[in-house]
Amino acid sequence: MALSKKDQLHFAEQLLTLLEAGLPLLNAIELIYSTAPKAWLFWVNNIHTQLKKGESLSQCLRTQKNLFSMEFINLIRVSERTGDFNLALKTICQQLVEQIELRRKIQQALSYPIITLSSSCLLIIVMMIWVVPVFKDVFAHFQADLPAPTQALIQASSWLEEFYVIATILLISITALFSLTWSKLPRLQKHCDRLSFYIPIIGQLLRLATLTCWCRTLGHLLKSGLPLPDALRVTAQSSNHWLSHDFSAEIFKHLTRGWPLGDAIVKADPKHLLFDLETLQLLSIASESGALAEMLQRRSSIIGSQLSNRLNTLSQSLEPLLIMIVGFIVGSLVIILYLPIFNLGQIV
Repeated sequence: MALSKKDQLHFAEQLLTLLEAGLPLLNAIELIYSTAPKAWLFWVNNIHTQLKKGESLSQCLRTQKNLFSMEFINLIRVSERTGDFNLALKTICQQLVEQIELRRKIQQALSYPIITLSSSCLLIIVMMIWVVPVFKDVFAHFQADLPAPTQALIQASSWLEEFYVIATILLISITALFSLTWSKLPRLQKHCDRLSFYIPIIGQLLRLATLTCWCRTLGHLLKSGLPLPDALRVTAQSSNHWLSHDFSAEIFKHLTRGWPLGDAIVKADPKHLLFDLETLQLLSIASESGALAEMLQRRSSIIGSQLSNRLNTLSQSLEPLLIMIVGFIVGSLVIILYLPIFNLGQIV
């Protein structure tokens, strides 16, 4: 199981601090081991043992059962060629901080709607199973036909009351089956990742987040000294979105065939699912002028700002909208339940 981004950041910050203090790499790892959490002891000791045998740090990290991201490992590998570990670790820390902050903003913007909608669904289920049957018993004594909305609500409640256990088991089974299939079939993951970009409102946010990570990762790799084809390959390996992974691999393939970067991106993404026209034009110009790394980092900052603004707007817009929706649903249920009482004079 891979280390979380926070753990990778903590390790990189500790190692950077010790190296900047003048400690040799082996001694720095020894000191990290002496203060490491229990969960770290095994792999930190493995790294220390392999370093004593003469292995490079990047090779030590690569053998730790995918604990570290390919981006982390390859930035260390490049620094071993140049001899500048500190620059690589600073780049890794900056990248991880930006990734953690981006994820925090997305989670913060989406947590309120998810919690509100989940609570609303739970409230509706509770009312349908335990509250509506009470009214059903009361209405059974009425000697007249109930209004159509009330009859439909009571029928739905009776069905849910009778089959909610089966429905719950079925829902859990479907969720477990989907999760198992998801973990075993990359084709399903690719299909879902592609479809996620077509979700109204959310899809555009996912596209911006994916493009921000792509630009930032590629820019940092190029800045550290990797050639563009190698940087694209590492970007594909580091991607957590299949669409970004496949596009990076396609761009790499077209670059190796001699196409310039702009044409390679167009061939890889002809429908502009990931790359918008402005990003495409800027990267094409920057690749020809030799300022691709700087443009990628600048573009990631701009797109990241656009994403933050959209997330803030979405969060501020959804809060009153969700309150209105929940109020409408609960209010409608209450009105439907009390319709027979409102018409009590006619019913009796």
